[in-house]
Amino acid sequence: MRSIVPVQIGEIILADQQVDAIVIGAGPGGYHAAIRLGQLGKSVVCIDRDEVGGVCLNWGCIPTKALLHVGEVVRHINHADAIGLKVSGLEFDREGIAKFKTDVVNSNVGGVKTLFKANGVTFAYGQAEFKGPKQIAVKAKDGATSTLIAKDAVVIATGSAPVDVKAWPRDGETIINSDDAVGMKRIPKNMLVIGGGVIGLEFATVYTRLGAKVLVIEALPQILTGTDSEISKTLGRILKKQGVEIMLGTKVGDLKKDGKVVKATFNGEGTSGKDETREFDMVLVAVGRRPVTDGLNIQAAGLKADDKGFIAVDAQMRTSVPGVFAIGDVTGQPLLAHRAMKQGVIAAEVISGDKSAAFDPVAIPNCVYTDPEVATIGLSEEEAKAAGYTVRIGKFPLAASGRARTMNESDGVIKLVGDAKSDLLLGMHIVAPQAESLIGEGVIALEMGATLEDIGLSIHPHPTLTEGIMDAAEAAHGKAIHIVNPKPKTPSPAPAGAAH
Repeated sequence: MRSIVPVQIGEIILADQQVDAIVIGAGPGGYHAAIRLGQLGKSVVCIDRDEVGGVCLNWGCIPTKALLHVGEVVRHINHADAIGLKVSGLEFDREGIAKFKTDVVNSNVGGVKTLFKANGVTFAYGQAEFKGPKQIAVKAKDGATSTLIAKDAVVIATGSAPVDVKAWPRDGETIINSDDAVGMKRIPKNMLVIGGGVIGLEFATVYTRLGAKVLVIEALPQILTGTDSEISKTLGRILKKQGVEIMLGTKVGDLKKDGKVVKATFNGEGTSGKDETREFDMVLVAVGRRPVTDGLNIQAAGLKADDKGFIAVDAQMRTSVPGVFAIGDVTGQPLLAHRAMKQGVIAAEVISGDKSAAFDPVAIPNCVYTDPEVATIGLSEEEAKAAGYTVRIGKFPLAASGRARTMNESDGVIKLVGDAKSDLLLGMHIVAPQAESLIGEGVIALEMGATLEDIGLSIHPHPTLTEGIMDAAEAAHGKAIHIVNPKPKTPSPAPAGAAH
């Protein structure tokens, strides 16, 4: 029985009320939890101090992908002569591009609001603060405060935010973070991106396509740290060919603003060990994200975050405090929207009495929306070897794909990592157009315990990019048709006592 009187979306609740569940945060994890709770008959209030959809819909996943789509169209136009099309006079309408991005965001946000209403979810703007494990004070922007009591549970889904580096103070104009970058107030001539991770490389792709000269500096030995080394090198080579300058093993020191430019000094492998100073009219600091718990007063709920600010949970998304759940970025790595979404659904089902619901994926896919895209799941070759596996590798270059040729694409690779003893698939790694969709096959294959032979024997449609996965699996056994099979190598034995 729903105990709350519905209020209009966006209004703050002005009277103390009891509901079945309270969800703090309306990002991907939060809105999934709230909607599923509503579907399961629970009265639920979802609170956020910003906008429905959180970072993902408003400043992250959705707007960046809209901008990356613009960049992809630009690339196709710039290379149209290769397929017999003469295109001239391309102009960038920054305001038009920004409007397209904003329209996409508004459409998605509006869709979630509609789903809230359809499922009986009440949304409230405001800062939530624990007064007890199941007692939440909500302060609206106008200062009005109300108190909510959750009969069943509170779900913390407050997500993450860009890491601010004190040495490089953000001003939102010349020294910016990812939230500022997606706003696209202007297109710089020379841009420095500090950080060669997912966020840095995606924005490097966007701004390069729109005419900026971009330098990416990464302190570690490779971009996309933790990704299969061969995949990382392949993407780096492609990005450099597209005009993105990349310096690895290099650290940025001082950033000094001088009028409308920033003088950046850096040193490392990329500068042959010498200090180098260059001028940029925009610097993007993309060195990671931090969990958001400020203002929550989780101590009042009896909770304590770890030294990095994350809240520990079990497979059912329960924290150490009965009736308090946490999901998404605030619970630790990997900080991915689809992880938060699934965790939100699991939390809602557990709260509603499903004792079997648990978050227990074999692996979680990761996608990088550069052009071409990178998508990975499972173990990299390096991780598999470190875990003690004797690996079997199958690779298929995009240049050998008939479908890729029809798309005028040739840069990229599909790589499968398998266990040489059991033939089980351990990981799938792709650099290709539509990699974010292709990796879905790897998700299913890993979850179902498929072998490389299973994948190779499965008939894939022709001509498609996905048949490259089949070809890679066949290559692992020396049976590929569309490439010259590598000579078989005697696999090196796993270390004594290692897992298999």
